[in-house]
Amino acid sequence: MFNSFGNIYRLTSFGESHGKGIGGVIDGFPAGIEIDEKFIQDELDRRRPGQSDLTTPRKEGDKVEILSGVFNGKSTGCPIGFIVWNENQHSADYNNMKEVYRPSHADYTYTVKYGNRDYRGGGRSSARETISRVVGGAIAKLALRQLGIQIQAYTSQVGPIRLDIDYSEYDLDLIETNPVRCPDPIKAKEMEELIKEVKAEGDTIGGVVTCVIKGCPIGLGQPVFGKLHAALGNAMLSINAAKAFEYGDGFKGLKQKGSEQNDAFYNHDGKIETRTNHSGGIQGGISNGQDIFFRVAFKPVATVLMEQETVNIDGIDTTLKARGRHDPCVLPRAVPIVEAMAAMTILDYYLIDRMTQL
Repeated sequence: MFNSFGNIYRLTSFGESHGKGIGGVIDGFPAGIEIDEKFIQDELDRRRPGQSDLTTPRKEGDKVEILSGVFNGKSTGCPIGFIVWNENQHSADYNNMKEVYRPSHADYTYTVKYGNRDYRGGGRSSARETISRVVGGAIAKLALRQLGIQIQAYTSQVGPIRLDIDYSEYDLDLIETNPVRCPDPIKAKEMEELIKEVKAEGDTIGGVVTCVIKGCPIGLGQPVFGKLHAALGNAMLSINAAKAFEYGDGFKGLKQKGSEQNDAFYNHDGKIETRTNHSGGIQGGISNGQDIFFRVAFKPVATVLMEQETVNIDGIDTTLKARGRHDPCVLPRAVPIVEAMAAMTILDYYLIDRMTQL
């Protein structure tokens, strides 16, 4: 049951990093939506490995095959099945990890919980599982597009290098103009150089992805345990390597008084809006029509290409030096994954809202 995400718009994923493929089944998607397969593939291409020298060099085409639920270019309302075949597994790279626990990985917890773990790239705990999320998110975006809802994420911090001004001050069309996916060209170059330095050392580094949702209608979110920000937080923290989530001003707002933090209402040409958006577009767990924005912190990738202390499956102290092809920084490839999880959450809550108003 925990391989499925969503309530009405529901994605069930399957597959492992070094298995035959990664796929999924989407249920609850409305009928009659135009399915742009090129757009879905383009979204996958933003996530795939080997797209720049800042990512893992694993060579995978990541070509999606839609198996069901689409006819004459439109959704039928039936489950949409899809698969992406794995083509470039180097399972031998993991032979030296078969009997040891990699630091900060799921090896130990999976072994204790299930008694049988796939040591080849981590199996289901591998970030390659996010392929199914990106496909599910791309299909959700096709429906949201008809509602005028736009979702854009970008890298806002790598290590100590961060963007210090509000997202509204940036041209978000610049996100895809550099391999870091940062809308500030100068900061992007600094981030790129830092990632290359860390990679040359055999180490890794983390950072933050910021996401902005524009055009979200008022009223999405269900009190009290179905709050929209809680759903977004759940979605984001389910992503590999995600360590923290904050929306609106988040922790920054703790420095302000209530009189400074409150978003005052005013009448703008007959429409009630807020003069500021410290709340991040969500109040009382319900969208208020303003931009929704949030940040997701990602830890440094746990696989480092240097010797580390650990123990083997018998609990004996040993050392491990990882081999294989790994990302020095997850941020560039995490951007489309954050967008995908946001898209699935917003579409799901839109459909819930329609159902509760029948």
